[in-house]
Amino acid sequence: MSPKRAINDEEDARIQRMIAGDPDAPEATDEQIAQKKPFAEAFPELAEAMRRNQGGRRKSANPKVVISLRLDSEVSEKIRATGPGWQSLINEASKKARV
Repeated sequence: MSPKRAINDEEDARIQRMIAGDPDAPEATDEQIAQKKPFAEAFPELAEAMRRNQGGRRKSANPKVVISLRLDSEVSEKIRATGPGWQSLINEASKKARV
């Protein structure tokens, strides 16, 4: 991380003009700041949904296992050329082979 450097008055004024000139990000007024609420209070349903989903994706009843597999280069190229989902193709072929 680079060390913080002090800005001079001219640079600060330029930054303040840029902030004031941005129509998509107006500064909050004192009245708006006085009315602020915590996120969970302003959007209780959304906050609750986010709390419930903190664990990410649902746990699979039959989870996959990460392995390393060595294949001939031509086999790898042909399977990868099928596009997204090529790993699932290998999985299905392995199930059918019952190896």
